[in-house]
Formats: sequence, C-alpha cells, structure tokens
Amino acid sequence: MDIKAKCGTFAGYMAQDVEKKAKTLYVSDLDGTLLGNDSQLSAGTIATLNHVIGDLGGLFTVATARTPATVVPLMQEVHATLPFIVIGGSAMWNPVTSSYEHTRGIDNATINSVADVFDRHGLHPFIYRRHGNNLLHTHHYGPLSAQEKRFVEQRQHLPLKRFLLDDEDYRHNDDEALLMFAMNKYAVLKAIATDIQTNVDTCTVMLYHDIFDESEGYLEIFTAGTSKARAIRELARQIGAQRVVVFGDNRNDIAMMQAADHSVAVGNAFPEVKAAASEVIGPNTADSVARWIEESELKTKFAQFTGNP
Repeated sequence: MDIKAKCGTFAGYMAQDVEKKAKTLYVSDLDGTLLGNDSQLSAGTIATLNHVIGDLGGLFTVATARTPATVVPLMQEVHATLPFIVIGGSAMWNPVTSSYEHTRGIDNATINSVADVFDRHGLHPFIYRRHGNNLLHTHHYGPLSAQEKRFVEQRQHLPLKRFLLDDEDYRHNDDEALLMFAMNKYAVLKAIATDIQTNVDTCTVMLYHDIFDESEGYLEIFTAGTSKARAIRELARQIGAQRVVVFGDNRNDIAMMQAADHSVAVGNAFPEVKAAASEVIGPNTADSVARWIEESELKTKFAQFTGNP
C-alpha cells in the first residue's frame, strides 16, 4: 500500500488532530506559480488543494499582488478558510466573511509626494482605496494608455472593485489608500521607482517584470514596511503555525522566500528566484505546487500515525 492510500485510512483522525500536530502554513503566489499559463486554477490543483485542506487538515493560503476582486473568483472552488494575503501584503481578505482584515494604509502626505514624482515623469498612478469592508475603489486621473484600458476593461465589472476614472481630485479621499500602482515599460517604471526611493522615505516600492514579457513592468507603492513577507509572518503568528513554506516564481517573491522556513520555486521561475529558493520543483503548468503540498502533508501525517518522524 502506498503512502497516500495508507494515509487515506485515517483521514478522519488527522482532521480531528489538527490542533495537536506541528502546524505548517503553506503560502503560494498566484500568477506564474499556482495559476497555469491561462491565469486560472486547473481542475487538478483545485481537487488537490481541497484534499489537503478538507481531508488532511492542511493550512493553505495565497499571497499575491492581486486584489480580492480577482482573487475571489479564482479561488471560489477552493475550500479556503484562512485569510488571503492580497494587494502585496497591504491587506488580508477573509473568504468566510467576505471582508478586509488587517489593512495597512498610505498616509496623505506620502500619496502627494509619490504623485508628485509621477507628475514629473508625465504619468499618473492608480490609487486603490478600501471603501467599506468589502469594496475597493480604484482612482485614476488623466488619459489611459492602451495597456491601462485593457486592464480596466477586464476588471470594471467585477463585483468587489469600482473604477473612478478621470478623477481630478484622485489624490484626496477619506477612504484608506492601500496601494499606488502603475504599469508601463519596465525601463520607464524603473526611472520612477528610483526617483521615489530617492525622494520619499515613507513608503515601500516594489518594481517587477511582467512574467510573460520582461520589457513590461509593474510598479507598486505601499506604506513603509508593507510586504507579503510581513503579512505571512503575521498570519503564521495568528494561527500558531510553527513552520512556513512558500512558493513563488517572480522577483517580488524573493523577500517572502527569505522569510520562510522553506521556500520553493516553480520550474518556470526567474533565475534569481530559483537561486533564492530552498528547492525547485516542476512548472506552474503541471499542478506542481498543489502536488508538492499534498505529498508533504501525506508524509507528515504518515509519520505522525506510525510514530516514525
């Protein structure tokens, strides 16, 4: 009998013993890591994660730059109970209560300073603000590029997000700002990021390449100290996890890898990410993350059941 079959005979025991076992929190990036190249969860990954969560009592969540507006539809078939780490770590989203938790807002002075930098470079960022407990308002001023228009068109009908475009007063609002965001050529954004880092010391700047086209990039600005790594540590503390395993593919995942007990890069990850990881597994197109977690949990449960760690 193989390990999986043997473990399956005591799934009920394992589910009841979650509080007694040494808890491992598994955290995966989405794009290029848990999602396939179609930017969707495969049926295999969904089934495997549900087995891990429901039958094996595994602790799983995601950490992503995405907002709940796109994370929730992507994860709707996964029986998740832990908060999702969203918007680059500036918020958590509770899938049970469908509401934001533990948000980290950007102060108005920082918003104005960063917006001034963008103005000097002839661009305007999107400003993401939490409106109430479960809605995100995305403000923007000025004409949209073709890329930005596609971005808006793909998201403007999502139930958890509203776009407020050509908003002349987009810098000023009573709602809590969680993110300032821009998309453009990587070289253009790099100049802006350098300018912000040189002149604004009250924010965290994250610049990274598009996973499909390295000439394109994304620039994210958060309040100082915000990161997926910080949010993961906070979540692990809240649930009493004694070990953290993370999965990623892009350069913005390296910080959370360095903060984890064990880090895993998918086979399609950037070279720098593979170098930073504890190990490298198969690509995002082969359900590699979900399979790795399932195998890890099965081995752990089998060791606990047999008393042979």
